[in-house]
Amino acid sequence: MSIKESLWDPVAGFAVTFTTQFKKPVTEQYPFEKSPTAPRFHGRHQLNRHPDGLEKCVGCELCAWACPADAIYVEGAENSDLPDADGNSQRFSPGERYGRVYQINYLRCILCGLCIEACPTRALTMTNEYELADTSRESLIYQKQDLLAPLEPGMEQPPHPMRLGEDEQSYYAPESIVR
Repeated sequence: MSIKESLWDPVAGFAVTFTTQFKKPVTEQYPFEKSPTAPRFHGRHQLNRHPDGLEKCVGCELCAWACPADAIYVEGAENSDLPDADGNSQRFSPGERYGRVYQINYLRCILCGLCIEACPTRALTMTNEYELADTSRESLIYQKQDLLAPLEPGMEQPPHPMRLGEDEQSYYAPESIVR
């Protein structure tokens, strides 16, 4: 190695150090600033509601059958229009059935989205929420109340009867198709 090469190597190294010294560091303040996700990102599941607050899930169990990891458990039950002992309606969804028990085991779930594609009523979707870590294994088995979409203004907490003037045909289809 010549004297020229032995002197040039440290100078070249210092040049790299000198130029990177003035660049802005690429540091993400993760817990406080979350990085954005792609629009079609597969995150945590959500059970959606109709505009009046009734659940879209009809308890058909197609999502559980489509799940390759066997992470979804659904137990369907019959809706009833008869009032209970307090005089309240027992209707949770506009169809004949509803999902009485709905569980997703995130210890097994691979977030593939096959359950979303299998759902005939678009009741199950995936959000952009990606923080699923927890301190206990039991809390990673999400129950129905953990998965249900929050009530928006104008929605009623089910069970309640369908809104007046809405039948099952117009409830599922847009007005342009029903007319």
